[in-house]
Amino acid sequence: MIYADKKTGVIVCGATGNQGSFHIDRMNQYARSVGGRGVVAGVTPGKGGQEVHGVPVYDSILQAAKNQDASAAVLFVPGSAAGDSIMEAADAGLDLVVAITEHIPVHDVMKAVTYAEFRGCNVIGPNCPGLFSPGEISMGIMPAHLASRGPVGVISRSGTLTYEVVHELTRAGIGQSSIVGIGGDPIIGQTFADALGQFAKDPETKAVVILGELGGNLEEEGARAAELPVVAFIAGTTAPPEKRMGHAGAIVTGGEGDAVAKIERLKKTGVPVADRLSQIPSLIRELL
Repeated sequence: MIYADKKTGVIVCGATGNQGSFHIDRMNQYARSVGGRGVVAGVTPGKGGQEVHGVPVYDSILQAAKNQDASAAVLFVPGSAAGDSIMEAADAGLDLVVAITEHIPVHDVMKAVTYAEFRGCNVIGPNCPGLFSPGEISMGIMPAHLASRGPVGVISRSGTLTYEVVHELTRAGIGQSSIVGIGGDPIIGQTFADALGQFAKDPETKAVVILGELGGNLEEEGARAAELPVVAFIAGTTAPPEKRMGHAGAIVTGGEGDAVAKIERLKKTGVPVADRLSQIPSLIRELL
């Protein structure tokens, strides 16, 4: 597993909101099922002293970190507050922030991610489904029942594609070591290259699936830096130029980021690229 494990104590920001409360319960149900610690504290300014599903709520991340043994945070806060929450988590000494929040202003993300990196805090997201390591930890909104433990890492820009591929792998009898949703915004924290670097240090991971889409060149950067065997899938081969497709980062501009051209460049680097999601398990089997 990478980034976190069952020993990791998690703080949820936006704990008393509908999403925060719902996913605290889900994450801790999974933690209990695997003997993990899960969510140990929640944060909502002005709501300190309350509890959410038995989890104590504090007014700030710093208070939560001082009172509970935690090293990671998951954000379910509004977009306007998410940048400050990332920086607050970094200031509190946390090692990891998973930002589920979408619609964060681009300048806020740039400032927050840069500050977090300076403080030694990894940021996954924003606008992502989070991190899931089967048998270890759930940090985000990924459905646990789709996954199974095994030797294949998954890194994705798309939430729904992630769920589909994990389901395909599990159904084919191929388990996953960790699943990382890096997010689909133009500015994100951990990239494909960053996550692949983490997987390279994980003795459980023998190969990695990267799920990309049109826009940018993060997939090619990751493939060039990969130290493990990689299989890729790129969504958006039929998307028209200059039109945003779903994610804010999924847009082809100036001839860059076209999905078909991206696939050809990946193939030239020796990366097998699936035409359909259902092909991924067989390509993985060939690598393993």
